[in-house]
Amino acid sequence: MAAIRFGFGRLNFHLMKRRSFLLLKLIAFVCSVLLFCEFFIYYLVILRCNWPEVKTPAHDREQETLEPVLKAMFLADTHLLGEIRGHWLDKLRREWQMERAFQTALWLLQPEVVFILGDIFDEGKWSSPQAWADDVERFQKMFRHPGHVQLKVVVGNHDIGFHYQMNRYRIKRFEKVFNPERLFSWKGINFVMVNSVALEGDGCNICSEAEAELMDISHKLNCSREQEQRPGQCGDGQPLPASAPVLLQHFPLYRPSDANCSGEDAAPPEEKGIPLRSDMTCFLGRPHKSLKRLLWWLRPRLVLSGHTHSGCEVLHGAGVPEISVPSFSWRNRNNPSVIMGSLTPTEYALAKCYLPLEDTVLITYCAAAGFLVVLVLVRLGLLASPVLFGYKLLRKFKTV
Repeated sequence: MAAIRFGFGRLNFHLMKRRSFLLLKLIAFVCSVLLFCEFFIYYLVILRCNWPEVKTPAHDREQETLEPVLKAMFLADTHLLGEIRGHWLDKLRREWQMERAFQTALWLLQPEVVFILGDIFDEGKWSSPQAWADDVERFQKMFRHPGHVQLKVVVGNHDIGFHYQMNRYRIKRFEKVFNPERLFSWKGINFVMVNSVALEGDGCNICSEAEAELMDISHKLNCSREQEQRPGQCGDGQPLPASAPVLLQHFPLYRPSDANCSGEDAAPPEEKGIPLRSDMTCFLGRPHKSLKRLLWWLRPRLVLSGHTHSGCEVLHGAGVPEISVPSFSWRNRNNPSVIMGSLTPTEYALAKCYLPLEDTVLITYCAAAGFLVVLVLVRLGLLASPVLFGYKLLRKFKTV
């Protein structure tokens, strides 16, 4: 009797040991999938991105002095969800994706300055003071950065509303959190950050002030260009670098449609032929007047914009290129990306760095879930082992 009890005890012990070992293997597998999909995939994908090489001509043939290169990263349309339209699961998933992508890019790519081209928030145009404070706190957590990296933000229509919705309260609220500077210079490179929502050109007070700011910036830039030939024109203040600026804004400059846009992150084929609206400030400037005026005032060498959530490259005026930066969030597209720019006072080079595809993560999770279900069913004896099934099928085939 004692021997029988001892045998049953040993059998139960072995069964419990096997089940515990299976449970540990399942937990290890699940943790591995989670770590891959939520952490490691960002490193594997972004590690393939490299800064583009820019021409750095020597100023002196005898002693080669290269122009300093500024590494700038451009992203757009983060659309942090608010309390009205933001489902908690959607908010958790997409904001985690943006936080991991941004933090990984900072660590691997080491940019010196990061520009976000508007629509930081999804509900800034109607959020309450408390909701705004909560959204800002989440943004500062997600896009935290070391002190040696500068973060510059351009205002978008979802941050303060379209032209007919914006008011001084929303603009001041935004500028209280994000530096309201319109002109930023570093390493001899000038960046002009435009409030494109206020460039309707209808003479409203906010619009007139925005245009006056741009006129003042235009005067400073022109003075810097003419400083060598006519010194003293710019007064006693520190002159700007004599470099054509990079224009940064949320709304793109006018184009009839996205029909000529190409690339894997361009607008879907069914949307390319849709005319882009130039009314209601959906796109900066009525077809000719505002576009020519802005280009004439600032004479930029490069324009970067957001808003469309898709990539595009357009030439304006006398060959001024405009790059539309795709959305940074999975909520707006399956293949988000950032623009990496190597800039000097006279040259620039751009490259696109794609982030992990949302589909890749979802397929990985589905495949892992399917594998777990099969494994559990096999262990419980509810499903024949695939190896055993294949072996029996092979034997049957040989017999026949």
